[in-house]
Amino acid sequence: MTAEAALAASLLDALPQTQCRRCGYADCHDYAEAIASGAADVNRCPPGGAEGVVRLARISGRPARPLDLECGVEGPRALALIDEAACIGCALCLKACPTDAIIGAATRMHTVIDDLCSGCELCLPACPVDCIALVPASGDRTGWDAWSPAQAEQARRRYERHQQRVDAPPRASAVSQSTASSRQQAVAAALARARAARAGS
Repeated sequence: MTAEAALAASLLDALPQTQCRRCGYADCHDYAEAIASGAADVNRCPPGGAEGVVRLARISGRPARPLDLECGVEGPRALALIDEAACIGCALCLKACPTDAIIGAATRMHTVIDDLCSGCELCLPACPVDCIALVPASGDRTGWDAWSPAQAEQARRRYERHQQRVDAPPRASAVSQSTASSRQQAVAAALARARAARAGS
């Protein structure tokens, strides 16, 4: 392992593993590599907050600077909450969730497993009917005061499994093209109903 790779591994261990992308990178791993290579500063992780900046600065030997506001602000940890009556079962949030904290099936209502949600917010833009909201989950606690090493490790393990599943080559499927098309039509019809209901309210 090169010195840069070892540094990136240490930096990755110090990140909160929310995989929120607010730093501008695809995940915590890519951000850690960017810091190690000198391509990114240590102040781009809002979930880690000021304490996270100090941790990354200590490991990298760089000065701690205020959180980069272009990436967001430090705040309480949020929890995704799905309005189950408005959910159309499109399953787009299932694909977007990096920790697989959302359960459901195509054309069926989805829900969030609270203990697994990292508050990453990636499900919000994925939802075509805006039925997902964020609610405070940590009171006044922010940054690492709102998120524990155990939660970070759980999120990391779940993200790694999520990535393995997403990156796996497609399995031979007995589902026919017509069945897949029928599912797409069902989701499109549900989406149209939801939009019509909104327009009428």
